[in-house]
Amino acid sequence: GWQGVMVSLLVFAVLTPAGAASAAALPVVINTWAFRTAAETAWRVLESGGSELDAVERGCGQCEIDQCDGSVGYGGSPDESGETTLDAMIMDGNTMEVGAVADLRRVKNAIGVARKVIEYTKHTLLVGESASLFAVRMGFPYEDLTTQKSLSLYSEWLNQSCQPNYWKNVVPDSSKSCGPYKRREETYKEEQTSSQRSVRNHDTIGMVVIGVSGTVASGTSTNGAIHKLPGRVGDSPIAGAGSYADSTAGGAAATGDGDIMMRFLPSYQAVEYMRMGTDPTIACQKVISRIQKYAPKFFGAVICANTTGSYGAACNKIPGFTQFHFMVSSPLLSQPTEQVVDCI
Repeated sequence: GWQGVMVSLLVFAVLTPAGAASAAALPVVINTWAFRTAAETAWRVLESGGSELDAVERGCGQCEIDQCDGSVGYGGSPDESGETTLDAMIMDGNTMEVGAVADLRRVKNAIGVARKVIEYTKHTLLVGESASLFAVRMGFPYEDLTTQKSLSLYSEWLNQSCQPNYWKNVVPDSSKSCGPYKRREETYKEEQTSSQRSVRNHDTIGMVVIGVSGTVASGTSTNGAIHKLPGRVGDSPIAGAGSYADSTAGGAAATGDGDIMMRFLPSYQAVEYMRMGTDPTIACQKVISRIQKYAPKFFGAVICANTTGSYGAACNKIPGFTQFHFMVSSPLLSQPTEQVVDCI
């Protein structure tokens, strides 16, 4: 009766300011950061009858073309040898198939290659030089991923004695000088240095798309941590870490300090919470607070959406990162809309 209507209106009024997605509708597209063109592209794909996987591939692929924040695609985040390499994955929540590439060199459309891993192989993850050879077989062009920008980032870093970097317990002292490094002979434990990554220097596009019938797809694309050791693979191309999709529950994607976050499979965990009926915002928060116990200063955020189209996000509060911006597209919004959540 009308009492029920009143109660639901009150609930709606109470929840909305807190940033909780109280109203749910399908389809929904949600992606990390204020990457608007990615959100618009994915939404357009859905509107024109494309599949959820198509929307994820094209949405993340848009960020590869736009070089979103210098952290996705070519010409950003050079590694210790000055090269830009890419990591990406895409997941089909109906079949639970995953396609992923890591340490991909000289091919720009990483998530496109990841999609081909699903379509043309029985594998899940291809890496390095061999992933590039596969990409060329699939018709992707070889292109140089280095640009003037990535070269200048690299030479600046060399001029600053290779600071910051990801080495520890080595000689010469990695906090003061460039290598080549060797391991220290004595077992010397260095005090834990706090995460050198700033909000600026490391993130990813992660996207979850839930279609009108509740079908879930997810994906990520990144060029990884700037000045990473060559061969380093972060959370982005790892299923359950970078993203996870399950059409019986929902989808999630993570962004931030992949070296720490991937140890907790945050996207998998968030989807499992949603399977148990946990609200997406709470599911995201629980995942973040679990990592906090071990790494209070980690930089990271998670986005979550369930199969009803309810969504949320959470982030770890550190100096310089107190709010997380993400994009949402849904029938309830006139256009892809930037949303903000306060970090916990």
